[in-house]
Amino acid sequence: MVPGEGQIMTNLRRGALEYCILALVRDGERYGLDIARELTDGVLMAGEGTLYPLLSRLRKGGLVASSWQESESGPPRRYYRLTPDGRAALDTFEKTWQPFRDAVDRVLATGRG
Repeated sequence: MVPGEGQIMTNLRRGALEYCILALVRDGERYGLDIARELTDGVLMAGEGTLYPLLSRLRKGGLVASSWQESESGPPRRYYRLTPDGRAALDTFEKTWQPFRDAVDRVLATGRG
C-alpha cells in the first residue's frame, strides 16, 4: 500500500507539532485560540481539535505551564508559557531539526542530479 499525502502529513505533524507549540510560547504567554490561529494553516495543523489535547500533554509533561486570566471580552482564558524543561526540549529540537531536515533534503535531491 502506498501512503497517501494525508498519511505522510500526519506522520510529519506528529513529530514536529509539539515543538512548534513550544516555539510559539517561547517569548511569552499565549492563549489557546491565539496558538491555534498561528498553526491552523492546513499544513501544520488542520483544525483546533488536535491543539488542546497536545497542550494538555505538554502541560502534564512539564514542558508548558498554564494559568487562567480574566478576559475583557468574555470568559477567562487559559494562557500557556514555556517552562525551563520546555525551553530545554525546544533547544534540543532546534539543534536536531536543521541537520535532520538538511539530510532529508539531500537524500531527496540525490535522485534529481
